[in-house]
Amino acid sequence: MTMLQAAHAGSFHVVHLPAADDFDFWRDCARALIQARVPPDRISWIEPGGSGDLFAQGDLGVPAPIPGAPPVRANRRFVNLARNAALHSDPERFALLYRLLWRLQENPGMMEDKADDDVRKIEELDKNVRRDSHKMHAFVRFRLVEADEAEGGDRYVAWFEPDHHILRANAGFFMRRFANMRWSILTPRGSLHWDGETMTEGPAAERSDAPQGDPMEDLWRTYYASIFNPARLKIGAMLKEMPKKYWKNMPEAALIPELVAGAQSREAKMVEKGALEFDERPETLAAIDKAISACRKCPIGLLDNHAVMGEGPQDAALMIVGEQPGDQEDIKGRPFVGPAGQLLDDHLQTAGIDRSAAYVTNAVKHFKYVQRGKRRIHQSPAAKEIDTCRWWMESERAIVQPKLVLAMGASAARGMLGKTVSISKARGAPIQLEDGCELWVTAHPSYLLRLDGAARDEQVRLFDNDLRAVRQRLDEIAQLA
Repeated sequence: MTMLQAAHAGSFHVVHLPAADDFDFWRDCARALIQARVPPDRISWIEPGGSGDLFAQGDLGVPAPIPGAPPVRANRRFVNLARNAALHSDPERFALLYRLLWRLQENPGMMEDKADDDVRKIEELDKNVRRDSHKMHAFVRFRLVEADEAEGGDRYVAWFEPDHHILRANAGFFMRRFANMRWSILTPRGSLHWDGETMTEGPAAERSDAPQGDPMEDLWRTYYASIFNPARLKIGAMLKEMPKKYWKNMPEAALIPELVAGAQSREAKMVEKGALEFDERPETLAAIDKAISACRKCPIGLLDNHAVMGEGPQDAALMIVGEQPGDQEDIKGRPFVGPAGQLLDDHLQTAGIDRSAAYVTNAVKHFKYVQRGKRRIHQSPAAKEIDTCRWWMESERAIVQPKLVLAMGASAARGMLGKTVSISKARGAPIQLEDGCELWVTAHPSYLLRLDGAARDEQVRLFDNDLRAVRQRLDEIAQLA
């Protein structure tokens, strides 16, 4: 050991982080400290508002690296876990990260040791942060604050209480999801403000700074009460997905005790009624199958065709939605068995998605076509036809309750959202639905079949990227369960 190394090893270094979530600053400091051979027990990491080490002497800060020191090694698994763990509220997180990084220099494979206490701890921090982000995506509720046109029009404000330092890390999600709104998210850890073009940060807030309600909430509560399904009620699962700590920020939460209390009697009335009228949602997939076969609510159902029901596990985490059955699907009575279905199967397999574990269906349940000789030529369903058939797809989703929905094509996206969206603009990022489910949008496989050359290669690349993103998100959701 050189004299310089010995000096660093015997000195105590105090590092003051500029922000509690500043992973990049920590990483730069950690690299310098590793290259200066400063051991973990000689460093104190202080975040804003924290107190220094009572036993530290000299506060040397970050030293210069030792000349000729080797580069710092860190594998991708460590970096990915560390980025999330750095957002945790545990005051010892940065010390943990540095200790792991220090040990990695001598043992590059240690991150695969599931029995190692430090590895288990960083995995726990990562999981807690991801869960907190998931709850933020699901339970942030914006309330309207009317403003003068001179101020840019209406603004929407939400209050949220994160457990960890996740606010800035999730800014991009809300910016993409609510790009056309002017909004603010207020939290005890800071605030975000989006004016439609620029994101700015603000100081910590109190709950009294946020509005307590708006006129739209009465409409939302009416809708929530109407879709509450007593036959599907599982109180334990509901509390796990929607803990009571978030209820005070959600307008529908006030209805939950009464709806739960009346669930049994309401279910009994539904069973007694027993009919499959269009104004009462079917309670089973078999009931939906029977009902769509008799449905004549739009012109497509009047053609010489057969309703094609979705298929797959009733508790599937992934629901795949296409446009409508094609000629082969109409003949065989199963979704995605024609050329587009075969192409979909190939790309699902490449992405590592098991189709048999997904629930596969279509936005429109009957095949729309025009007859030309002996051939039936596919015709795209009209917006009104998609909107009419949306009833059945929502009924399927209410029963399956997927964690993630993959909508393929503009018709499927409209069936999910009730409005037309651009595939090129909507793809690549999740769209949070009101019930907490995530919607991902991509192209329909039949679109790829109509292309050739460079255009097809590019669209295939985008399609594969979308499927890989869905697979990765499914894995993340599974780990949170």
